[in-house]
Formats: sequence, C-alpha cells, structure tokens
Amino acid sequence: MTRPGEPPIAIPATARPDPARAARFVAATIFIDAIGFGIVLPVMPALVMKLDHGTLSDATRIGGWLWQVYAAMQFLCGPLVGGLGDRFGRRPVLLGALGGLAIDYAIVGFSPTIGWLFLGRFLAGIFGASYGPAMAALADISGEEDRAKVFGWIGAAFGIGFVVGPAIGGLLGALGPRAPFYAAAALAACNFVYGLTVFPETLSPDQRRSLDIGRLNPLGALRALGRAGAVLPLLVAYFFWQLAGMVYPVTWSYYAIASFGWSSTLVGVSLAIAGIGMAMGQLLLVGRIVKRLGERRAVMFGVTCATLLFAGYAVIRNEWVAFCLLLCTALQSVVQPSLMAMMSKRVAGNQQGELQGMNASVAAMAAILGPFLLAQPLAYFTGPHTPFYFPGAAFAVSTVMGFVTMAIIAMTPKAEPQPA
Repeated sequence: MTRPGEPPIAIPATARPDPARAARFVAATIFIDAIGFGIVLPVMPALVMKLDHGTLSDATRIGGWLWQVYAAMQFLCGPLVGGLGDRFGRRPVLLGALGGLAIDYAIVGFSPTIGWLFLGRFLAGIFGASYGPAMAALADISGEEDRAKVFGWIGAAFGIGFVVGPAIGGLLGALGPRAPFYAAAALAACNFVYGLTVFPETLSPDQRRSLDIGRLNPLGALRALGRAGAVLPLLVAYFFWQLAGMVYPVTWSYYAIASFGWSSTLVGVSLAIAGIGMAMGQLLLVGRIVKRLGERRAVMFGVTCATLLFAGYAVIRNEWVAFCLLLCTALQSVVQPSLMAMMSKRVAGNQQGELQGMNASVAAMAAILGPFLLAQPLAYFTGPHTPFYFPGAAFAVSTVMGFVTMAIIAMTPKAEPQPA
C-alpha cells in the first residue's frame, strides 16, 4: 500500500505474468483435455467388454454408469476446484489437474478389472473439473475488450481437439482398446511438463481469498433456480435439450457397433465427422441463421433439425446414410448460442453471472441423468431379454426430448426489456 500523494510502487516486469505464454498454455490444456476426452470414446465399449467378459448390452449398461460417475464428480468438484484456484492460485491447481489426469489415464489403461475403470472415471471427473480455473486464468490476464476474442480461441481449441481426439482414438484402437489411454496419459504428462516450464501464476497474492465453505457447495446454484422467474421456462427447455444431446457422447460408440458392426476405427472417424460438422456450423451458419430468423426461430430451426436427426438414427440401418447424417449436425449448432442469448435478455445486467451459474447447474443435472435415460434403454433393447432388437432406442428417447424442447420454446412468451 502507498500513502496518499506517493507514486505507486513499480512492479518488476519479471513479476508480471506473460499473457501470451499463459494463454498458449491454457489453450494447449483445453486442446489436450478435448483430445483426451474424445480419444477414449471409440474404444470404451471394447475395453468394458474385455474387463467385464460380457456382451455389448452389458457394456452399454456399465458405460452409462461410468458416465454418471464422471458427471457426478464434475458437478461436485467444480466449485471446490474453482475455490482452490481462488485461494492458492491458478498454477498449482491447473498443474495438479494435468498431473492427475495423466495418472488417471494410465490407471484406466492398465485397469485389470471393472472396478479400476470406475476408479479412473471417478478421478477423471475430479481432475477434469479444471476448466473453470483455466478460464479464470485467462480472465486474469486479458482485458475486458480482449476477453471475448481470447475465449473464442479457447472454444476453437476445444472444438479442434474434439475432432482430432476421436480420430486418433479410432486409429490407435486398432492396436487394442488400451492404446488410446496410454496416448492420452502421455499427452497429459507432456502438457504437465510444458506447464511447469512456461505457465506463470496469473493470480497475484493480494487478489486471493480464503476458502468459503458456502461457496464450495455445488447445490448453491441449484437453489438459485427457485429465483429464475421469467427465464425458468427456457432453463427447462435447456435441460431437455442437454438431455437429448447427451445421446452422442454417451451412446454413439455402442449404438454404432450394435447397428452397423463398426470397428473402433470407424467409430472414431464418425465422431470426428460429427465434430467437424458442429465446428463448421459454429463457424459458418450460426451468425447467418440468427440474422435471418432471429433467436427464437433459430432455436426452433436447430431443435427441429436435431429432432429429425434423432428420429432418423432411431430407425436407419444403412451405415452410409448414418455417415451422411452426421454432417447435418452442423444445423443444430445454432441452438446453444441462440438459447443463451434468449435467456440473457430475460435477466438484468447484474444477474448475468447468476444466470451462467444456473445454466451450468442445469447442464450438470442433464449430464448425470442423461446416461441413465439413454444408455439403459439401449442396453435393454440390445440385450438377450428384449422383446425385439432395437438399437435406436436411445435416439428414440432423444427424439421425445427434442419434441418436448420444441413445445416449451413455442409456449414461452417473448422477453420483456430488462435493465442493463
């Protein structure tokens, strides 16, 4: 502190974090996290079947439980990891998460039993909750005028990583279902070493705060839903939309094997194509569609397209048609940004942060509930006791959720102007 009238104390240049180096590391972290997330999807069915010595139906059921464990730990640990970043700084939290992910992927790769696989997903949910501190590090080093651009780079890094990850996972799957996990462990370890050498602490000691148990409660944002007011119908629509969209990450690998007999390589290629479609939609279509239709009709357009895709995958049995439909996922990329914009117009400027907390809570609830509603029907209708073989069962459930989303949006009145 300086006395009134005294010039401010100069901080040595070496004490200031290098924004470019920090931003590159955070982008690399998000990119590698996305690769690690996607790289294991194509081989998860084969690994579960190998460890469980069961059928694809059994693996689908177990895969749903694995997803629920992962999502639950993300939900529970998100506030804790964020609080630790505010208390001890971003650097130790992010580096600890990267080191933990490297260990986690190695544990899964060497798993001798299903129990170890559950332990791996448990740890992945904890260490994967570092996205919040990563974004906070960017906020520390970027000005308000540059923040949207920097966050856009991070979104691009995640999108590219999710395209690259499944493709690599599918190719490595030819070497066995454990190979992609070894690769993911190596990537996380390399990024950990990279961070040790280049990532500076972005949160100065005077900006840190003590741990507040109240802030660490993951149910806090859920309680805020009771104060949602005019935005509540859109939050409900967002919940059903998130539930419907979970069908791809939760069940696609199992669905593709059950419907078309695809190898892990083809599953990886198909997921990469879907990622390309979504990326191209975000890049080329969202702005044009919203400008032409407006936000409400853009949401209806995107949800309608997605619902038709869900219905198509519920009934098709031709793998070439399946590949072609994957590119159409670009049309549904307009839903998320348009729905977020609709919600933001229904709350005042000083409530935008609380709204984002509500959105995160709704998405977390969908991620926990979605695997049960989607994976278990697929497991039942591809199992030995099913009255008829129906590998499109999960997509049929998503079709219903898509129609519910459309109905809620259609019945929601237009927003009243809110104070800035």
